[in-house]
Amino acid sequence: MKILIAADMEGITGVVHWDQVNPSHAEYQRFRRLMTGDVNAAIRGAFTGGATSVTVTDGHSNGRNILIEELDPRATLNSGSPSRLSMVQGVDENVDGVMFIGYHGRMGAVNAILDHTWSDEHVSGLWINGQAFGEAGLNGAVCGHFNVPVIMASGDQTLCAEVREFFGSKIEVAQVKKAVGRMSAECLPPTVTSKLIEETARRAVINLKSKKAPKPLKVTKPINLTVKFEQSEMADKAALMPHAIRTVERRVEYVASDMVTIYLAFRTMLALAR
Repeated sequence: MKILIAADMEGITGVVHWDQVNPSHAEYQRFRRLMTGDVNAAIRGAFTGGATSVTVTDGHSNGRNILIEELDPRATLNSGSPSRLSMVQGVDENVDGVMFIGYHGRMGAVNAILDHTWSDEHVSGLWINGQAFGEAGLNGAVCGHFNVPVIMASGDQTLCAEVREFFGSKIEVAQVKKAVGRMSAECLPPTVTSKLIEETARRAVINLKSKKAPKPLKVTKPINLTVKFEQSEMADKAALMPHAIRTVERRVEYVASDMVTIYLAFRTMLALAR
């Protein structure tokens, strides 16, 4: 049984501020070690639950955050950027289940640490078929394209609620902090969250083996993507992508027949908008 651990950083143990996830800030080195610790806890739990193979994808910023020298040696690491499937790189390689470690709430969520959707400076909102999506839903839908379920997630209480909204009540969640604002939370210490994540990951794999895990997230086709940008100039640039249409309120729309195309279109729009 092969498990993919897709890791982000804003939902990692103790993170409450951009400085802690920014490679140019002195705080970052502490928190990339904590990120590695959360990931290692999920790896341990996955193997204890019955996984035979674990791959980790480093999905924060440039994909060069996890300390490979401290990574559990039983796992492999997808690192660096860009890669075709980005935050879920490797999900197309016969994966049985995916875990989201260190994820965060979508842009505009209330009481969600560092809420954003892909780019805090560029994206005001993201909708697929009229439903608001964040990174959890977006990446989960890409996993669903390959018929792979998201079986577990860790982050704050708002992220935990968001993944239940998309993947159902059967998803296992590890709440590592309680957000009381965008940059304030009641945080559990690493000695506690390590055990919590490990046990949650173990249950998630056991559920997957016993066919009690969530079903893969499937999006109704044709798929309509709508991105609202922070500034009009960004929307103008994004609309230069072939077949993209600028509509109202800095929104750009795009229609495709599969989630991988939608995923690539979204990322291309952002690249143009920068």
